[in-house]
Amino acid sequence: QAQLVESGGGLAQPGGSLRLSCAASGFTFSSYAMSWARQAPGKGLEWVSGIYSDGSDTYYADSVKGRFTISRDNAKNTLYLQMNSLKPEDTALYYCAKGTGGGYGSSWTQADEYDYWGQGTQVTVSS
Repeated sequence: QAQLVESGGGLAQPGGSLRLSCAASGFTFSSYAMSWARQAPGKGLEWVSGIYSDGSDTYYADSVKGRFTISRDNAKNTLYLQMNSLKPEDTALYYCAKGTGGGYGSSWTQADEYDYWGQGTQVTVSS
């Protein structure tokens, strides 16, 4: 049974930084694409960033491009999201999700590309 556990969320000031981690277990982490998504209060799910199993390709939402960086350490079975220049609109519950393959069949923003989700870590950006 795959398990994903996010950590690293918290309170940050506008312009600040946080690094999220997603510890994976129960599957061969290095064989699957992974992504981050977020959900702000009262809003729908927003796909934030995705990465191929070998890290060769990465994807970002326009809203975070140039500020967030996705990475992975396949030796440590861990996915990361480095978030810089944080804005209040980045406030959300952040989830990591496991892809169903090494890349994405259609689009990294399609829900059916993923089969396991973590429970989320809260990020709040406020002064």
